[in-house]
Formats: sequence, C-alpha cells, structure tokens
Amino acid sequence: MKSISGKGFAKILESRGWNLVRVNGSHHVYMKQGNTIRISLPIHGNEDLKIGLLRHFIKIAEITENDL
Repeated sequence: MKSISGKGFAKILESRGWNLVRVNGSHHVYMKQGNTIRISLPIHGNEDLKIGLLRHFIKIAEITENDL
C-alpha cells in the first residue's frame, strides 16, 4: 500500500466532498453532508500516516487504494 501524509489525505478527502468541521490541536475533524461519521485526521507535518490508520480511513471514506 502506498504511504501518504495526513496533509495529502486531507486533500483527497476534501476533493471527495468531506468538509473540515474543526481543528483540535493537530487533529483535523472531517464530516460529510448526510453522513454521521467523523474522521479525526492527525496532521503532523509531512509525516506519513501509519498503514493501519490509513486503511481504516480508506474504509470509512469509501476511497479505493487507486485514488491515493
């Protein structure tokens, strides 16, 4: 699986219709209209997300690995 930073994944989420609701420290919280699920995305500079966390976010956001 391709690794990606929190900033890069945030751009993908925003292009898929997810909106930034609030920022709490280094965590950016995203929600999508008509969906009750929240994604709390850690953004620590250009540090890559851990693989397990990235897979979890991909599953929640209904994004394929090819979209990365």
